[in-house]
Amino acid sequence: MADPILKIEGLEVAVEDKPILKGVDLEVPQGEVHALMGPNGSGKSTLAYALAGHPRYEITGGSVFFDGKDLAEMEADERAQAGLFLAMQYPVEVPGVSVMNFLRSAVNATRGEEIPVREFAKLFKEKSALLQFDPSFADRYLNEGFSGGEKKRHEILQMALLEPKFAILDETDSGLDVDALRIVSEGVNAQRGPDLGVLIITHYTRILNYITPDVVHVMYEGRIAKTGGPELAEQLEQEGYVGFGSTEPAAAPR
Repeated sequence: MADPILKIEGLEVAVEDKPILKGVDLEVPQGEVHALMGPNGSGKSTLAYALAGHPRYEITGGSVFFDGKDLAEMEADERAQAGLFLAMQYPVEVPGVSVMNFLRSAVNATRGEEIPVREFAKLFKEKSALLQFDPSFADRYLNEGFSGGEKKRHEILQMALLEPKFAILDETDSGLDVDALRIVSEGVNAQRGPDLGVLIITHYTRILNYITPDVVHVMYEGRIAKTGGPELAEQLEQEGYVGFGSTEPAAAPR
């Protein structure tokens, strides 16, 4: 097994002095895809935002090491430059900023150098085709008037352009129809490999029908309650989270 690119021990996180994470232990080796499942309110998104460096999410205990570096000592932009990526559950609209300008600025910031316009245009064309965007998409304002599927596809396009070492996908499947879910999943699968670790955070199992995880974790009440292989997701689809004290299903309503 490869060394973990993400190593979390006893992590405690509070939001506005309210404890949410209460001792999370989690390791994700480089090159593996892990799924983090659990009912609403279990702390899944809190973990995502704490790892990304959101200022409202305060680490109050434990440790998080990313690629050998202490995340608690790094600002959010430093984490991104080190290769950590977060695909947000609710991407924000930025009127007046085109997709092309935003993505080129993001690539420049993470690389720490200017990418030539012509080189970026070629890269953008290649990666946007992967997510089935037409050329006119480049001139649209960031997330303004985007459908739910376009917003999530754009998040995965960012991931493809930034080429992170580790990607956190926070409920990327929420609000997607079947076609959009397939495109997003194909975009993620195309980037799988030994140099990328992925943590898929999801409430339901349906995205895991397209992206097969190496390991599945279940979070409940701010802790990792169970860890297993892909068969654990199949069990949750059949039984829901009843075994963890919740009546919520793990299979999306049809």
